Amino acid sequence: MIPDSATTTQDIEQRLLKIRDRPVVLEAKHLTRHFRTSQGGTAVALQDVSFQIHRREFVTVIGPSGCGKSTLVRLLAGLDEPTMGEILVDGKTVNGPGPDRGMVFQSYTLFPWLTVQKNVEFGLRMQGKGDNECRSQALQWLEMVGLESKADFYPHQLSGGMKQRVAIARALAARPRVLLMDEPFGALDPETRAQMQSYLLQIWQNINITIVFITHDLDEAVLLADRILVLGAADGVHPGGHLKQFMDVPLPYPHDVDVLRDPKFMAVRTHLDDLVHPRRELVRDRLPITRMVPLGDDV
Repeated sequence: MIPDSATTTQDIEQRLLKIRDRPVVLEAKHLTRHFRTSQGGTAVALQDVSFQIHRREFVTVIGPSGCGKSTLVRLLAGLDEPTMGEILVDGKTVNGPGPDRGMVFQSYTLFPWLTVQKNVEFGLRMQGKGDNECRSQALQWLEMVGLESKADFYPHQLSGGMKQRVAIARALAARPRVLLMDEPFGALDPETRAQMQSYLLQIWQNINITIVFITHDLDEAVLLADRILVLGAADGVHPGGHLKQFMDVPLPYPHDVDVLRDPKFMAVRTHLDDLVHPRRELVRDRLPITRMVPLGDDV
């Protein structure tokens, strides 16, 4: 049941104010990324993108194809370097990958020759932790994602949703400040995807983690986020991907299936649709198609 609208609005405003009072964990300053083309020219993937994300905030990133979403998350992870600008985690400049940032990809990146438990232990062992500590922490995180009973399984014995839960557990085991997720549920069927969204929200609400989640699904962006970062593609004004809007999600929290029935949900989604897919006049090009049905057999 959706709470009284006046009460909900007040609660939402208070919650958003509390988020603003938290320390800034992740910051991008004038982030720009250029690439050299095969013809020797320059392609602009991102242009002058700046934002701040606060502790324990859940931010989704959306935008049309070619707006630089994947470039942005690779820069934040330290897997790529900006042409200009700076990324800071807790006020310290990012100069490459680090334990303060965990990453979950769309593809299943588990080591197939390791058990589920050993996959989760991998990052802990890279940090130099001992066998007993690795084992106990891995089992703790597997319990957190509901897969402690699968500790001795191998990745090929798991469903797609289970594999992504293991990947999330492995990323969180290193205790990062920020969890970066690049369309992690994009390859899942709709039912499994909805379940994974629920799992992720439950996990996030119970641990000290800030999440930046890349998605192309507008419903998913609204359902998961405190705020939504909207990137725009190159246009007549901007040479590349740029920050179009960084908007609050004015919905009651925690988000669950009831939110989908809230008129505010559809209002936010419609606004995002207008930002990401601006209405354009439909161009009806004539295709050189040879007719392959009898005359009179029209549709």
